[in-house]
Amino acid sequence: MNQTNQNMNNQDRNQDFDVGHLVDDKRLRHLLNTVIREVKDYALDQIEHIKKLTDIGIALSVEKDIIHLLEMIVDEARSLSNADAGTLYILNKEKTHLSFEILQNDTMGTRLGGTSGKPISLPEVPLYIEQKENYSNVSSYVALTGKRINIKDVYETDRFNLTGTRKYDASTGYRSKSMLVIPLKNHENKIIGVLQLLNAMDEETGKVVAFSSEYEDLIVSLASQAAIALTNVQLLQELKDLFYSFIKSIATAIDEKSPYTGGHINRVVALTMMIADEINKCQHEPFKDVQFDEHELDELRIAAWMHDVGKVTTPEYVVDKSTKLETIMDRIYFVETRFQLIEKMFENQALQQKISVLQQGHDQQNKIRQIEAELVLKIAALREEFSFIKSCNRTGEFMSDDKIDRIKEISRKTYPSTTGPQPYLTENEVENLCIRKGTLLQTEREIIENHARMTLKITEQLPFPEKLSRVPEFASGHHEKLDGSGYPKGLSAADLPWQSRIMAIADVFEALTAKDRPYKEPMKLSQALKILGFMKKDQHIDPDIYDLFIGQKLYLAYAQKELNDEQIDL
Repeated sequence: MNQTNQNMNNQDRNQDFDVGHLVDDKRLRHLLNTVIREVKDYALDQIEHIKKLTDIGIALSVEKDIIHLLEMIVDEARSLSNADAGTLYILNKEKTHLSFEILQNDTMGTRLGGTSGKPISLPEVPLYIEQKENYSNVSSYVALTGKRINIKDVYETDRFNLTGTRKYDASTGYRSKSMLVIPLKNHENKIIGVLQLLNAMDEETGKVVAFSSEYEDLIVSLASQAAIALTNVQLLQELKDLFYSFIKSIATAIDEKSPYTGGHINRVVALTMMIADEINKCQHEPFKDVQFDEHELDELRIAAWMHDVGKVTTPEYVVDKSTKLETIMDRIYFVETRFQLIEKMFENQALQQKISVLQQGHDQQNKIRQIEAELVLKIAALREEFSFIKSCNRTGEFMSDDKIDRIKEISRKTYPSTTGPQPYLTENEVENLCIRKGTLLQTEREIIENHARMTLKITEQLPFPEKLSRVPEFASGHHEKLDGSGYPKGLSAADLPWQSRIMAIADVFEALTAKDRPYKEPMKLSQALKILGFMKKDQHIDPDIYDLFIGQKLYLAYAQKELNDEQIDL
């Protein structure tokens, strides 16, 4: 209760209601004044209790941190009842045990659990022993029956097994006496916990007294409000946990969609938060005034989890295109089969020529040897051409003009078939093999880039609360570049928030150093940083975040956790 209310109550208590003008008898007048004063004091006490209970209810309802809330429940219950000690048990998820959450004892100077950071080592209280209800423990009895228990002296009752309390007294020198145990029931009238108060103290004498029925009713009322507040916080936490689990399950599905990018999202999240935490620690420009609060860190973390959600719409053959001819499978095997067929055709042609020579009679050994020599040369040339095509199919081969010209020259050769002459290479094969760098055609690259646009489209459909409202912006912006050449929106430096810039570096660095891509050798750390340096110079990534990333050796901390030893060459 605030000081103003307290002063008003004190004034009210000191103002007697004089009935002298109504009653002539002096003794009767004194008696009436006494009764009126006592009724008035009682009424003011009740008003004070109601006000205090209201204040407590308001405080409980606005508290969102479950640890603080649990502690507040015990603090306020002890304050209302003037109890020396208090314990709060919470029913576990399996509804089989009561777990100690808060334990307080003023006389012993004990505060365990809650914000104290000190764990409670006491064992859980079982609700069932050998599949039978445990009615012997007072806390489990209250949890099972939903009834309140008020004990005047724990040493004078044999109704419950209180050996634990007595052992505590024996080991500490404490004297437990009065006990009040109240169930915490949620909005569905289900037990979610038990509040146990110990040793009510007389405010005037300081002696231990029994918990009065008046205080018992107040604590029951408080317990009801506390249970609702606790349930609300638990529901909010469960919704948050469910949301995070849903986000992570989507990320896992996307990672698993491609065997070549497994774990990518997890690693980007870890790297993103590592950079954000370092920015929070930084005390110099340009990060001196940049500080991500708890909600902003949550927002960034969720954005990192969802940054590739748009890939759910990207065809797998594009995501997984590890060679130039790959679609559902690597079509180099079709080309190899075709070249083997051409080789067999060369052999058949040579056999036909030999038969024709032998049919002419006479000694034709020189002609036969000439046919065989020509066959050897043709097969060798054919196999060399296929070997060249195979090398061009790999991602590591940069396609120069000479290589492109040779691919086109090979494609102009034909072999006979039932439908007429067929080219050694189809137009589509030539187009893919002539990709100068990487494995993707421009059309396929556009399909890949569309995932960022789809990430924006998908995340914008989700009803994020206000504190997470920028998740779509951050999640979809990890491929934007400071010079405006990125995608999906082509934003420039003036439009890019810190969060998108952080994720851009995290995404690129993870992709460069990933050790689980079977289509490329794991990149050395020095080479990855060299590429990042070029991207900084070209205004593709944020130079300040890059400098922090290098200066604080975040790359090394990440590498020591995620990369192979042979990759770490710095």
